[in-house]
Amino acid sequence: MKRTSNILIAAALASGTFLAACSTDHRKPGRIYMPDMYESRAYEFYNKDLASLKPVEGTVKRGELLPYHLKEADTAQANLHKNPLTLTADDITEGKRLYDIYCGICHGQKLDGNGPLYKDGTGPLLAAPANFLSGKVAAYTEGRIFHVITYGFNMMGSYASQLDQTQRWKVIAYIKSVQHPESAPAASGSDSTATAQ
Repeated sequence: MKRTSNILIAAALASGTFLAACSTDHRKPGRIYMPDMYESRAYEFYNKDLASLKPVEGTVKRGELLPYHLKEADTAQANLHKNPLTLTADDITEGKRLYDIYCGICHGQKLDGNGPLYKDGTGPLLAAPANFLSGKVAAYTEGRIFHVITYGFNMMGSYASQLDQTQRWKVIAYIKSVQHPESAPAASGSDSTATAQ
């Protein structure tokens, strides 16, 4: 009996100690084992060290196409490359607008290679730009034209810094819609700007 009462007294003391531990003042937690993990270091985001950090290599921005990995000499692979976008008539219209800004100055508004910089040989360009309506360039695939816009060809320089991938594909879709108007998407509402006059 004495033994049982000693056990009960010990249990009561242990539970009292446990309850006392639960009700202590937690505003003073004591020592912190790893203070650098408990309190994170504050960074000034716009300081020169953090602002100059580049994204991890291979990072693709949300909503962007995957990077174009073909090298300049991979023209055979470029011929097999297809337009990854599903384009509408509005995209063809945007492609025409971009073509007029970046390409029409040399290749002409009618895609005939007779732009203002060439003017039938009287302009500052010595060599005639590519004619998209006849000749070997008219038979180029979408991928080949994309490759040429990306890396340049002969006298034409690269336009990869002026046009992102989506814009390049829209320009190509416009060129192809002029070459093959029967396969161009139908315009929504108004007359189609997919054909050049």
